[in-house]
Amino acid sequence: MKYLVLIQARCGSSRLPGKIMKDLSGKTDLQWVIERVQRSRLIDEVVVITSIEKQDLQVVKLCAELSVRVFVGSEQDVLDRYYQSAKLLNPEYVIRITADCPLFDWRYLDMAIEQLDSVSDYMADLKESFPDGEDIEIIKFSALKKCWKEARLASEREHVTLYIRKHPELFTIQQLDCPIQGIGDKRWTLDEEGDYKIISAIYDYFISKNKEDFVTEDILQFLASRPELELLNSKYIRNEGALKSIANDKIMQLDE
Repeated sequence: MKYLVLIQARCGSSRLPGKIMKDLSGKTDLQWVIERVQRSRLIDEVVVITSIEKQDLQVVKLCAELSVRVFVGSEQDVLDRYYQSAKLLNPEYVIRITADCPLFDWRYLDMAIEQLDSVSDYMADLKESFPDGEDIEIIKFSALKKCWKEARLASEREHVTLYIRKHPELFTIQQLDCPIQGIGDKRWTLDEEGDYKIISAIYDYFISKNKEDFVTEDILQFLASRPELELLNSKYIRNEGALKSIANDKIMQLDE
């Protein structure tokens, strides 16, 4: 297997509890994310990775209903969850997608794969040129294994690629640029109630038009006609969870 997509999903969000199971025009957020990622032409498989917590049994149930493979692992050590699940399938590359991205654009995933240099250990949008919620990270499995072995800080275990970003001297890193300029300040992720209101409005509009395959340009056009929507989540900052984790960091004791 060359390209394995792992969708990180759990129900224990502190800011918007149960967000990945929230309804968006008749389907859960998580189902939309899975279906949008599956539209990619170049990936080999999509696997959802969730936690061992009781509240995440509903994730396992949904994946069973959708015939999507699911892996259950550590809730807090997300890096271990990624590594252990990927190790079972032994891909050349792991593609990290989070389940709070229901506006994910699969075309950009294919674009990233086509642009990926064979020497790159890690490809991501380090310049934040994509809207928050269209994030794509491609990690060579050997680099993921190195992170798993060497990362010790709690923030590095919770945020899977933070160790790579902090140690560019150890990895070959490739920048992924958004083909549409000037939209990196858009917030299309699902993490707050204001985010849910915006994303719900977007889904309600396009599903009413019988258009499930709407893409970035469609969203931009819709929001241009409804500028008041973007005020609903304009106060939130990007990567708030990662910043909080770093501020409260500690060294983790790991099983060898």
